[in-house]
Amino acid sequence: MPTLEFKGKQYIYSHHHSVPFRELLVDGKKSLPASGKKPSLDDNLIIHGDNLHALKALMPQYAGKIKCIYIDPPYNTGNEGWCYNDNVNSPLMKEWLKKNANPVDKEDMERHDKWLCMMYPRLKLLHELLADDGVIFVSIDDNEVANLRLIMDEIFDDSNFVANILWQKKYAVANDHKCIAPMHDHILVFRKTENWERKLLPRTAEKDRQYRLEDAKGIFRADNYTCNKSADERPNLFYPIIQPNTGEEIWPKRTAVWRYSKERHAQNVEEDMVYWGKDGTGKTPAYKRYLDSLKNGGGIVPQTWWTHEFCGHTDAAKKEIRAIMVHGDGIGDFITPKPSLLIERILQLSTDKNAIILDSFAGSGTTAHAILALNKEDGGNRKFILVEMEDYADTITAERVRRVIKGMPTAKDENLKAGLGGSFTFCELGKEISIEKIITGELIPAYGALAQYVFYTATGKSLDKEAKEKPDYFVGETDLYEVYLIYKPDIAFLRSNDSALNDIKLKAIADRHSKKEKLVFATAKYMGQKELSAQNITFCQLPYAIHKVVRA
Repeated sequence: MPTLEFKGKQYIYSHHHSVPFRELLVDGKKSLPASGKKPSLDDNLIIHGDNLHALKALMPQYAGKIKCIYIDPPYNTGNEGWCYNDNVNSPLMKEWLKKNANPVDKEDMERHDKWLCMMYPRLKLLHELLADDGVIFVSIDDNEVANLRLIMDEIFDDSNFVANILWQKKYAVANDHKCIAPMHDHILVFRKTENWERKLLPRTAEKDRQYRLEDAKGIFRADNYTCNKSADERPNLFYPIIQPNTGEEIWPKRTAVWRYSKERHAQNVEEDMVYWGKDGTGKTPAYKRYLDSLKNGGGIVPQTWWTHEFCGHTDAAKKEIRAIMVHGDGIGDFITPKPSLLIERILQLSTDKNAIILDSFAGSGTTAHAILALNKEDGGNRKFILVEMEDYADTITAERVRRVIKGMPTAKDENLKAGLGGSFTFCELGKEISIEKIITGELIPAYGALAQYVFYTATGKSLDKEAKEKPDYFVGETDLYEVYLIYKPDIAFLRSNDSALNDIKLKAIADRHSKKEKLVFATAKYMGQKELSAQNITFCQLPYAIHKVVRA
């Protein structure tokens, strides 16, 4: 398979592996928990911080669990003022970036290389976070669509390319445009594996308006009775049909024969499924396609051309957010949000009611708005994770979500006026989890954060929920392994004998009566390998032995 080479690729190809894990620190004041509950990492999340580090921080809990990813990265138009500042551990990369200052603009002849260096490791981590039956949607325009397609082919495999959706983002052409007016954006769609199955999109009022005819069986539309096959290609479909009210013999064109065989046509006649016009004297038969049968059978097969009537446009998106966040709140023209209806269409196409959806370029929070609206509409329990690195993560991204949850009294939409309901936890990125600094007391992560970290690094799997300290030290298990952690976020404990694996702790672990291999993390052990082997235990010493014990 062809691959794309660009400046810096050899240095960023595996950069996602060297990005340190960081703890997610809950900010209770900026969170909006459900009534009677405390902010929790198991809730919807809005994370403020560099999205590369945030994606790595999510790995221990969410690797392989995200069903749908939607991202709207910088389009690299040269006017966005984005900066490439990943701390890649390469002297050549640092020297290159020192000579070519940020932000990236139109005068930067290497802006495409920088954009690819920025996107590549993020897409790598997104790929790892995606479930086997998951799918990713990436909005982009013509500036980088060709480059993006090539690196996504490489990371996700070209066999997992699903579609290039064209979204009609504008409904009118500017009269003063000097060239060919850009009317669409691209949305590249890739699945993780062939296990992903697309869903039908819900029917729209516009589609239903096509059903204007009615008889005793219900409302229907007249569907074409011919097909695009010639009489030479399908001679069995080239035959005369008798008009029942006039007795006239009706033949199809030789270039467009009947859609149905003689036997099927006879069945259609018997079941009163052939329509001959309002007065019954038409010269061309049509098939009665009933609205009720379509609704019972599903919705619309998705296409690659999404019109602004179907999923909104950029002007509607600006009006939508301005109705929630006025200019005095910090919202400005520099934000180019997507309409929530566009994200709803993506969710309807790709998720069930309990899916986890991730947006790591969250911007104004449209993805969360769309998820909450769809949950309200169909009673779903979809969960969102948003990541925004800019300072407006709280004042715009999270504030928009707060307002749509609580309700907007001035809103025209009744659901938005009453509030969409929901909750979220606001997080900041903490310091990197450097195991060497734990014993020195320089960094003492919470029990749950370290438990998720050791479980993921040991097994390659993520925990199902936030880990809490237990009397038997059990953290979680996979099909083959159990993981235990003897730890307290207390420097005095870590430096004492209490932090070591001893006979009492061994008995607590043994009392679970599990036959699986056990990975036990502690600062030290006070028994020999014979006693450990008898309980099928592999001892992993903190702080030096946290590494990937088992390959995923």
